[in-house]
Amino acid sequence: MFGAPWLINTRTHPIMQGVKLGHLLVGKPLETKDLPHQAISKPIGLAVFASDALSSTAYATQEMLIILALAGGSAALFGISIPLAIAISVLLIIVTLSYRQTIHAYPNGGGAYIVARDNLGELPAQIAGAALLTDYILTVAVSISSGVEQITSAFQDLHPYRVEIAVGVIILMTVVNLRGVKESGSIFAVPTYFFLAITFVTLGVGFFRLLTGTLSPVEGVEALHHNVAEPLTLFLILRAFSSGCTALTGIEAISNGITAFKEPKSRNAAITLAWMSTILIVLFLGITFLANQIQAQPSHVETVISQMGRAIYGDGSIFYFLLLAGTALILLMAANTSYADFPRLAALHAGDGFLPRQLTYRGGRLVFSWGILVLAGAASVLVILAGATTTQLIPLYAVGVFLSFTISQTGMVVRLRKVGRLKPGEVVKGLETDLTYDPHWRTHLAISAIGAVCTGIVMIIFAVTKFTSGAWFIVVLIPAMVYVFFRIHYHYKDVAHTLSLQGARPNLKPRDVRTLILVDDVHKETARMVDFANSLGHPWQAVHVGVNPEKAELVRQKWEQRIGTGELVVLPSPFRQLAEPIKDYIEQLQQEVPGCFVHVIMGHLVMDTFWGQALHQNSAFIFNLALGRLERVVVTNVPYQIHAPQTEPENAASTAQGA
Repeated sequence: MFGAPWLINTRTHPIMQGVKLGHLLVGKPLETKDLPHQAISKPIGLAVFASDALSSTAYATQEMLIILALAGGSAALFGISIPLAIAISVLLIIVTLSYRQTIHAYPNGGGAYIVARDNLGELPAQIAGAALLTDYILTVAVSISSGVEQITSAFQDLHPYRVEIAVGVIILMTVVNLRGVKESGSIFAVPTYFFLAITFVTLGVGFFRLLTGTLSPVEGVEALHHNVAEPLTLFLILRAFSSGCTALTGIEAISNGITAFKEPKSRNAAITLAWMSTILIVLFLGITFLANQIQAQPSHVETVISQMGRAIYGDGSIFYFLLLAGTALILLMAANTSYADFPRLAALHAGDGFLPRQLTYRGGRLVFSWGILVLAGAASVLVILAGATTTQLIPLYAVGVFLSFTISQTGMVVRLRKVGRLKPGEVVKGLETDLTYDPHWRTHLAISAIGAVCTGIVMIIFAVTKFTSGAWFIVVLIPAMVYVFFRIHYHYKDVAHTLSLQGARPNLKPRDVRTLILVDDVHKETARMVDFANSLGHPWQAVHVGVNPEKAELVRQKWEQRIGTGELVVLPSPFRQLAEPIKDYIEQLQQEVPGCFVHVIMGHLVMDTFWGQALHQNSAFIFNLALGRLERVVVTNVPYQIHAPQTEPENAASTAQGA
C-alpha cells in the first residue's frame, strides 16, 4: 500500500529535486577538510577585498561636487575639490601604513574588532564591531545603488526601475557568494580588472587630450540647481571633505579577511593592501582632476563618470559605454567586499557570545551562510527605503568606518606601548598574539597615533556635518547595537551558568514516571504509540483534548473498539485550546505524585513533500513549545512516515532487487 523508503525513486523525488536545484545554484557541499583549499591568491584577493575601496572612486568626486554646488557651482568653487582630494589621499596613505602594521601584528584577521578586544577591552571592541557591521551593510546598499545609477545614466528609461534592479542585483550577489569565497572571487575578478583597465585607459586618453588641447568641457548636463546659494564657509568645505572621505571606505577589509589569503597570509595581505591603496590614490586624483578640466557638473540624472566619458570619448562612443559598463560592474561587485567580511566579523562576534550562535555555522560551501543572508536582507531594506539613491545613503556612510579606524589605531598605540616596555628577546603571551620587542616600535607607534588622531577628527567632522542629513541615525544605531550585543552576551552567560555542573549531583533515588499518550484520533499510528508505551514498563494513560465534543465521543468509541486496553482521558477544552488543557493535567499529576517525571508521547505525521506536510495540522511544534517550559516533563515524538507510491507494484520487486 505504501512504498518502503528504499523503493523511492531518488531521481524524481521532490526533496531530491530540491537538493539538486540547491546544488545548481550554490554548488555541491564541500567537506570541512577542504577549507584550506579555499584560500585565495593576491590577484583574487584584490578582486574580493579591494572592489569596495576601488569602486568608491566612482562617486567620491561626485559627492564632493554636490556639496560644493550648494555655494553656487562655479568652476572656481569646484576647483576646491582638487586640494581636498590631495588631503584625502594623504589621509589614505596614513591609514594604509597603520593597517599594514595591524596585518602583521594580527595574522589571524579580525581588524578593528580583534585589535580593540586585545588592547582596549570588550566595550570598545563591540563599538568597533557594531560600526563595521553597519558599514558593511551600507557598503552593499551604496555600491549597488551607485552602480544602478551608472546604468540609468546610459539608459535613462530604466530610471523608474532602479530599486527593482538594485534588489535583483543583491539577490544575484547573495547566490554567487553562497557558492564560496574562492569561487565568488574568481567570478568577480573579471569585472574588477576590466574596470581598472578601462578606467586607466580613460585617464590616459583624457590626459593626452588635455596636453594636446583637444579636451573640451562637457555639454548637455542637467545640473543641480539650488534656489538659494549658501556662502562658501569652512563648514561647507568640511562637508565636502567628509563626502570625499568615502574614498577611504573599504581600506580595513583586507585586515579583516587575512585568513582568506594563501600562506604566508600576512605578507600576501599586506602586499595586496599596498596595491589597492596605490591604485585607489591614482584613480581618485586622476578622476577629480579631469572632472575639473571638463567642468563636470553634479547631477541626479548623469554621473560625473558618465560626463567624463562623454567629454573624452564622445557621446555614444563604444568606449563611453565600456567605461560606464566597467564602472557599473565594479560598483555592483564592490558589495562582494561586504559579503566576504560581514559574515566573518559576525561569526567572530557570535563566537564570543555577542550575536546568535547560528552565525558561526558554515554552510555546505564552507561560508557563513547565515551571515550572508542577514547582510542581504538588511541591505535590501536600506535600498528600498532610500529609493536606491546614493546621495541619500552617503550621509549614513563612513561614520562607522572612521570610528572603527580610530578604535583600531588607538588599540595599536596601546599594543606598541606594551611592546616598547619589553627587553630585546623578551616574549609576552597576549590574548590574541604574542608580544615581542620591536626596535622600531616608536616609529610604528607614531604612525598609529597620527592615524588615530586624523581619522578621529574626520569622524567628528563627518558626524557633525552630516548629522542633520542622516548621520544622526548611525550615531543612535551603533550604541543601540552595542546594547543588544551585551544583552545577548549576558543571556549566553546566564545559560552557561545555569548549565554549569559545578555543585550539581545526579539524584540517584529512582523517581516515578507517568506516561501520557496524546491521541488526536485512533488509527495505525495510535496502536504503534501504545506498543511503544507498553515497552517502557511505566504506567500510562491516553489523553485526548476535546476541542470538538462530537469528535471526542467518536474517539472514545474507537478507542474502546480498536485498542481496548488502557485508559483514555478526554480533557475538555471549551475555548478550543490544544496545549493549555495538557499543561493543566500534567501539573495536576505532578501534584498527586510529587517529584515524578511526566513522559509525553505524541505522534507526528511525516510527508514526502513540503506541500504535503503543510496540509496537516503539525501540532507537534505547538506542544513541544508549550510543554518544554514545564519542569520534569519529557516529550518524545514518534514520527510516522507516509510515503506516496513511486513505482508500479510489478516494478517494486525489481527496484528492491536492483538496490
